[in-house]
Amino acid sequence: MNINLSKLTTEQVNENTRNIDKMSTMDIIQLMNKEDQKVIDAVNRELPKISQVIDLIHQSFRRGGRLFYIGAGTSGRLGILDAAECPPTFCAPPEMVQGIMAGGKEAVFEAVEGAEDDKDAGKLDLEARKLTDIDIVVGIAASGRTPYVIGGLEFANSIGAATVALSCNEGTPIGKEANISIETVVGPEVLTGSTRLKAASAHKMVLNMFTTASMIKLGKTYENLMIDLNPSNEKLVERAHNMLMTITGATSEEAEEALQITNLRVKPAIVMLKADVSYEKALEKIDKANGFVREAINLAR
Repeated sequence: MNINLSKLTTEQVNENTRNIDKMSTMDIIQLMNKEDQKVIDAVNRELPKISQVIDLIHQSFRRGGRLFYIGAGTSGRLGILDAAECPPTFCAPPEMVQGIMAGGKEAVFEAVEGAEDDKDAGKLDLEARKLTDIDIVVGIAASGRTPYVIGGLEFANSIGAATVALSCNEGTPIGKEANISIETVVGPEVLTGSTRLKAASAHKMVLNMFTTASMIKLGKTYENLMIDLNPSNEKLVERAHNMLMTITGATSEEAEEALQITNLRVKPAIVMLKADVSYEKALEKIDKANGFVREAINLAR
């Protein structure tokens, strides 16, 4: 792919940081902090498109579809990070949100030379996950021109899956391949071309919005509490216990007893205590309410 990298915003020299190698420690980090403030504005400009994507993800999840992130280098690692956080945070099945990395698992920890340039691998990696037309694929590339990502988006389009491009440049090749193109243009990096900085921060914020808002729309929260978390360690068990007391007004002993009955599942424990019903009745009403606890409590009452 013949692209003049010097024309990409992410590859341009940042005039504000030309003398960074002569600065004191405090001056360096103050300058970095000032540049990072541009990330908020860049994401804000793309909120209408981000909202569209969240609605697509929500629709896909409701139909039993999956969300795939596909990328190389830092972009791929961000997708893997967001996907990995969904099971413990929202008790989501591991297959619901998946991160796919150019070069495979090995590339998560060490660079695999040339992996991002293999366009066919993007298709093959999605094929291996048995991509369907009810899934959604988000291609992440700060430059917007990574062949691996383009190959993945082309394949996703060919089978009718929804496609999204996430980049930090305008009018990108991956944007041309996607149904929706989100371009968080944060400007030149503090270190020229080091897109693990502002570009990565912007994309981390967008991915946070994708999964958090989608899970909220699936009923995974009550108010702003993570009631569908998987209490897989001591800290999370304590969080579940405290949440239950906060939401229901139960005593510590009542909350502990309810969690024992539900095998540490907060959702049915809330309905049990709020509506004074059995575990079985709570599960029935949660199912009838499509996972939304507020509605399940009303139904149980």
